[in-house]
Amino acid sequence: MNKLILISAKEALKKVKKLGYIEVRQVGSHIRLKHFEDKNRKAITIPMHNKDLGRGLLRKILRDLDVSIEEFNEL
Repeated sequence: MNKLILISAKEALKKVKKLGYIEVRQVGSHIRLKHFEDKNRKAITIPMHNKDLGRGLLRKILRDLDVSIEEFNEL
């Protein structure tokens, strides 16, 4: 099992966009993304704060994306 690497919100946003998600809206410092082709996938919210995302939040995002840790680290 690979370790979950702590990354910044900007890096997470780039990786999520590689999976086919697009920005729908931004409220304050939170960006909302939806999948471009598959409307059945969950919408993702990423807080754009000036620090790394927490492990719990990253795990929640990965569950919503239906992506494993290994796949996410390779992006």
